[in-house]
Amino acid sequence: MRKLSVTHVIECDVETFWKTFFDAEYNKKLYSDGLGFKEFEILEQSETKRRMRGVPKMNLPGPVAKLLGDRFGYEEQGSFDKASNKFSWKMLPNTMGDKLFTNGFTKIEPAGDGKVRRISEANIEAKVFGVGGLLESTAEKEVRDSWDKEAAFMNRWVKEHK
Repeated sequence: MRKLSVTHVIECDVETFWKTFFDAEYNKKLYSDGLGFKEFEILEQSETKRRMRGVPKMNLPGPVAKLLGDRFGYEEQGSFDKASNKFSWKMLPNTMGDKLFTNGFTKIEPAGDGKVRRISEANIEAKVFGVGGLLESTAEKEVRDSWDKEAAFMNRWVKEHK
């Protein structure tokens, strides 16, 4: 199992962060333009819950690409706890759902000067004999890259939509 933690500074206050995070227009642009997803759809959303489905564009090593196929995607199911400023989520893959497990959370805390610190953590586990470690390291790289791109995209978005 891989555990990862990434911290970014987002240049907005707490209220703006969560308003943006749950904004449908922002998410459509983030996943299509910012992250380059082949497909993205919000299935359900409220003030405290979100379900979405996506097919990411990924740069995978040959054995992983062959194993997952070119239509690999997932459904993300998440819930938001306002008191702790924490969004907890899990991913349900459309391939090998009984062997691939990913979950985690994003929380924010004030960072001064109208900014927040976004702390994102994930647990990644692939129970696949012979290639589990390769799957986990590939997923870790993809998640880290997407979180970096997402932070940059959100910082641009909040600056442009003040």
